Amino acid sequence: MKQILFSGMIGLFLTLIGTPLLIKLLAKKGYGQFIRDDGPRTHGSKKGTPTMGGISFILATIIAYALTKVITSSDPTFSGVLVLFLFAGMGLVGFLDDYIKIVKQRSLGLRAKAKMAGQLIVGIAFAVLSLQFADTRGQTPASDRLSFTQDFGWQIGPVIFVIWALFMILAMSNGVNLTDGLDGLATGASVMVFGAYTFIGIWQYQESCANVPTAGPGCYEVRDPLDLAVVASALMGACFGFLWWNTSPAKIFMGDTGSLALGGALAGLAICSRTELLLAVLGGLFVLITMSVVIQVGSFRLTGKRVFRMAPLQHHFELKGWSEVLVVVRFWIIQGMCVIVGLGIFYGGWQAAK
Repeated sequence: MKQILFSGMIGLFLTLIGTPLLIKLLAKKGYGQFIRDDGPRTHGSKKGTPTMGGISFILATIIAYALTKVITSSDPTFSGVLVLFLFAGMGLVGFLDDYIKIVKQRSLGLRAKAKMAGQLIVGIAFAVLSLQFADTRGQTPASDRLSFTQDFGWQIGPVIFVIWALFMILAMSNGVNLTDGLDGLATGASVMVFGAYTFIGIWQYQESCANVPTAGPGCYEVRDPLDLAVVASALMGACFGFLWWNTSPAKIFMGDTGSLALGGALAGLAICSRTELLLAVLGGLFVLITMSVVIQVGSFRLTGKRVFRMAPLQHHFELKGWSEVLVVVRFWIIQGMCVIVGLGIFYGGWQAAK
């Protein structure tokens, strides 16, 4: 358990001291946020704020994980490394998108096809590799069965699994990206979900089927639950430290560099911990905001009318007169309730299987 404590503390410390250094570097180079003309008028003051802040917590998370392994003399696992690969790979796609926005002053960044190609390459590589590297019990980092609180149902086969994993990765990365519209909103919400996955990893480790003497009904067939908790803790600590600088008024934005990376990490943790469908509950705020965009676009195309004043959902409430801080805090409360419900379902699933 020392690994979990060390990774979280190191991640927190690195972003607390490293983010202001990144702010100075980005400001010196003039890498400021590009604000779209069709956004809320109050966002005009955000123009020029350093972006690509995701670099801070991406590096902090990877360094925290590596240092934890050195300090505790423990070996990295395939599950932990694969989640970090997905996290960093999606972050790289986001970085290229941010860089083009800033340097070429093109608000849409990467062309849609190029951005999608990058996400597909990283996602397919993760999905294929996650079905390899079986341990002594034959467990691979991921399973080709659907999962909620544990695996259930028939095997869907590697091809369908890759498609399913890609859907999860794209859905969560774009969901976090859509949520990242207000100071600290996506960062704070992510901290809560990573905290939940830290708990889930610890619980799965204690109730792992690999613990033969104590394993009983309802035990978890997860390859490396403790190391997934270490990764989740590092992510939680790094995002928590970044939130100090990202909360209103933000001194730095995470950009697509950060939002795509965080979405990838969430999907990776869900896939490797065998809680794929549970992620829709744990990350309920991301789902809600994504659905608001789907509803808005669908309604406008079918009827020519808009359901919300503006999508994503957080901007609808801004246009209704809510202050940015009020929207963020209330949305954090919603996300907190989603995490509580999700963890309750997770525990209930364990109790039912006993």
